[in-house]
Amino acid sequence: MISLQFLLTAFVVVLAPGTGVLYTLALGLGQGRSAALWAALGCSIGILPHLAAATLGLAALLHSSALAFQLVKAAGVVYLLYLAWQALKSGGALQINPDRKADAGPRIARRGALINILNPKLSIFFLALLPPFLSGTPETATAEMAAMGAVFMALTFAIFALYGIFAAKTRTYVLGSERLMAWMNRSFAAVFAGLAARLAAERA
Repeated sequence: MISLQFLLTAFVVVLAPGTGVLYTLALGLGQGRSAALWAALGCSIGILPHLAAATLGLAALLHSSALAFQLVKAAGVVYLLYLAWQALKSGGALQINPDRKADAGPRIARRGALINILNPKLSIFFLALLPPFLSGTPETATAEMAAMGAVFMALTFAIFALYGIFAAKTRTYVLGSERLMAWMNRSFAAVFAGLAARLAAERA
């Protein structure tokens, strides 16, 4: 059974703005509600490999292997820098521009999934988050972690979707000001670059 303590903890963790929230907001502002929902879905799916790793114990291997951690981290840094460039580049995937055509939903979801898949800290995070809420019965530990993971993913999608829908609601206002669009694009690029720098400084 999922405890209230876990639900509250997961809610607070998901609610805190991070890379996935930033991506969903950017898509909501730049391409509207549908794009934001696809972004939320992709970010939620990107959690799945880390939950599986935590459940199967692979996160401990990632934590103990400096090479594996550094390889995944390097890929994540490069990808975040790529997203920063996409916010500045004319016609880029994250650029807020009234003339830009919306991307296909699966492509948006794929980019969102990669944001989380290429963050090696997530596996270690789930390895630390889930065990304290287990009942203590070895026979049901895997099922319990899977259930908590499913709840965490559902919360992620719901909260990210709300963020994205809110951004989409303000889209008309943002698109009405060239100065504001330019400021938003530079801001998204700067934050993604900052997140890349923070990830680069992380240690296993």
